[in-house]
Amino acid sequence: MRPPEEVVGRRVRLTRWSSADADELQRVVEEAQEYLKPWLFWAYGEYRAADFLHLSDEQWEAGKAYPYALRTEGRIVGAVGLERRIGPGGIEIGYWLHPSWAGRGLMTEAVAALLPVAFALPDVDRIQIWHDAANEASAGVPRRLGFTEVARHHPPREEPRPGMAGTDVVWELGEFAHPIAESD
Repeated sequence: MRPPEEVVGRRVRLTRWSSADADELQRVVEEAQEYLKPWLFWAYGEYRAADFLHLSDEQWEAGKAYPYALRTEGRIVGAVGLERRIGPGGIEIGYWLHPSWAGRGLMTEAVAALLPVAFALPDVDRIQIWHDAANEASAGVPRRLGFTEVARHHPPREEPRPGMAGTDVVWELGEFAHPIAESD
């Protein structure tokens, strides 16, 4: 079973990435690159939307990840996706948002829309969100949606990038958790 290729919220529309998104995605990432650098390793290099879209398609077909374009007002403003990389029974939600759209509750709404989609997948009974401890904007999403902070890790890696704390914060929501809060 695969998730739907489109998920619609009140103000957001999540669509499976397609090659037709390449030019717009390239532009959005280039505009947001400085803002994203502390949090996303790929923001440091030369970003190639076509490569990302090809990989996204491969991962979707293999059932490893389900990445979506985050759209509002008819344009791409970020990305959100489901990734099977946290072990049996779990799925991770990852996301990023163009800074000009931050602070409006769009990512909270997008993640809230993905929760029932994630729990409908076979063998998923928990969802995690990971972010760097210094990324307060990313922390707000799981906090507003009723996730519980379950761990903090200091992973062995190169020096943290400027702006990073170097500590991963892990949030989790179980299938039988309390009802999901409304997004703002």
